[in-house]
Amino acid sequence: MKNNEQKTAYQVRTTAIIWGCSTAMLAICVPLTAIAQSGAILPLAVIIGASAGTVAVWRNTRKSDSNKIIKSQDRLTAIETRIIDLETICSSQEFDRERKFKQLESEQVDLRISNQG
Repeated sequence: MKNNEQKTAYQVRTTAIIWGCSTAMLAICVPLTAIAQSGAILPLAVIIGASAGTVAVWRNTRKSDSNKIIKSQDRLTAIETRIIDLETICSSQEFDRERKFKQLESEQVDLRISNQG
């Protein structure tokens, strides 16, 4: 929940910066438009640019969230695979150890029998 709030705060701050700069550009564009008699091309370009920037900020964070989920799922799968490999290695070593213990026990029994006889 806190991460979601931080993300939204980031989006709001970024949007505020975009539109703050756009407002300043519009304040400069309007007198220039009157002097140059270029029509509404410059103010429209500023508004379209700010809108595109805002959309990019709000969409990009959604994509990064889904990418994080996919990466964490891949990581989880890799960790599960490693655990399975480690369990296999440990169980095979344990089997070898038990076999060696049995072999040593049988050798000790043989030695005791040969020493008694």
